[in-house]
Amino acid sequence: MLFIWHSLDVFLYHNHKPFYESQAKLTLSADQQERNTIRKAVRAKRRALSNKEQQLAADKLCQTLIEVPQLLEAETIALYLSNDGEIALTPFIEWCWQQGKQVTLPVIHPFSKGHLLFLRYNENTQLVNNRFGIPEPQLSAVDVVQFKKIDVILTPLVAFDKQGGRLGMGGGFYDRTLASWYQKIQDSNQVALDTGRLVYPVGVAHDCQEVSAVPTEDWDIPLPQIITPTQSITSKLGSSRNSSEN
Repeated sequence: MLFIWHSLDVFLYHNHKPFYESQAKLTLSADQQERNTIRKAVRAKRRALSNKEQQLAADKLCQTLIEVPQLLEAETIALYLSNDGEIALTPFIEWCWQQGKQVTLPVIHPFSKGHLLFLRYNENTQLVNNRFGIPEPQLSAVDVVQFKKIDVILTPLVAFDKQGGRLGMGGGFYDRTLASWYQKIQDSNQVALDTGRLVYPVGVAHDCQEVSAVPTEDWDIPLPQIITPTQSITSKLGSSRNSSEN
């Protein structure tokens, strides 16, 4: 009798497994639904920008960035090459080179899944497309720059809000990269000890990427500052850091 009931349970499970699994997927994706909806809508907005609008936005952004104290003082800056309608940093990269600053670009880590390395980038750097089709420097150990040597990191994003909330593409690369930084700044004593030595993350985006509130998850890392062609938003994290430096 026990065998019969067990067989019946197995039969019911396997015959209804797709239903159970679909329900589980629905449950798991429910928390992500709003995030995915925002991603789709905002990516469509920025991809709809014309080449002229993109160039104008890039030029205006550059003019704002070159007035940011942290960027003026920085010796090494981590940037990115635009993709999928992201705001371009080309004018700012050229300014950095003219100022003699060391520019680095993110490279997908070949061994540590979901993490980034940062490699030096100049006019002669050979670029290759990564698995997402995004150009990145050819991996070379001699060009790797330790993350602790980076003064400012400009991060791409899909959507942002005025509280410093950042919504990325969903891969978690920058959240993992900034996790140790975020942990340190939670301790005000650590901030005081490391003043001027912690990397300063800044999100950059088109104005059309702003939303009223970014739905967040536990692993999301907020940003101290977000800059667009027309505004510079300093969150509580940025205000706290500025206070500790004064």
